[in-house]
Amino acid sequence: MTVFYFTATGNSLAVAKAVVKGIGGNLVSIPQAVDSESLHYKDDAIGVVFPIYGWTTPKMVRRFLEKAKLEADYVFAIGTYGNMPGAAMMNLQKLALKNGYRFDYANHLLMLDNFLPLFEMGAQAKKLPAKKVEENTAKIVSDINGRKRRRAKASPVMRAITAMVSAMMKSPEKKAQDYIVTSQCNKCGVCAKVCPVKNIAVTDKVCFGASCEWCMACLHLCPQSALHAKGEKSGKRWLHPEVSLSEIIAANNLEGSASRGISM
Repeated sequence: MTVFYFTATGNSLAVAKAVVKGIGGNLVSIPQAVDSESLHYKDDAIGVVFPIYGWTTPKMVRRFLEKAKLEADYVFAIGTYGNMPGAAMMNLQKLALKNGYRFDYANHLLMLDNFLPLFEMGAQAKKLPAKKVEENTAKIVSDINGRKRRRAKASPVMRAITAMVSAMMKSPEKKAQDYIVTSQCNKCGVCAKVCPVKNIAVTDKVCFGASCEWCMACLHLCPQSALHAKGEKSGKRWLHPEVSLSEIIAANNLEGSASRGISM
């Protein structure tokens, strides 16, 4: 089994790790794989785990799925979300079909919402026990191990609302350019290392380019809490307790890649 994942603060990586731990297989970071010359993968089972942003799939994940050729007897997708999933999984299935394959199993998992402009992290953390994340993760792992089929569905109303929300979230590329860097910043470079699109350069100052995924990894994972979004609802930050900062860096640090969209 091969499980591809995209992660910012560890939610999706924690789920991908649970799948591999429960069933076996290999983890592959989508940011590390997406620009490879060959994206032809063949295995007995192939999965994709990612966060749902604004009721849709992150741009990098969509780009990967548009380029990749996935050959497996069983293909699955898991979208993690913190508030509402919208029609994200149904739209993902449409994308797969357009590119010559399909997801045999498509499901979403309710977790903590780390979107700082709308949610306070302390309040979100208190809601976690009621969300039964471990129990629901185990159920998904069991489904995949049993090669269960599950079709992604969404009501017409949900599809319409998803289309509106997705349109509003369509162009996040320059969002990071509005982030605030406080005097607490010591230029450690962690923000650049956790950015999945190499949108941050650190020299004598922190510079943000125009390729932001709006994943907010840089905000949540800054060791000094020196990065802030305008109007954020929380000064607290989130890193999934079963994922380390070093794992996020290993997944997203595109060492040697050319910087995208950064003007110094």
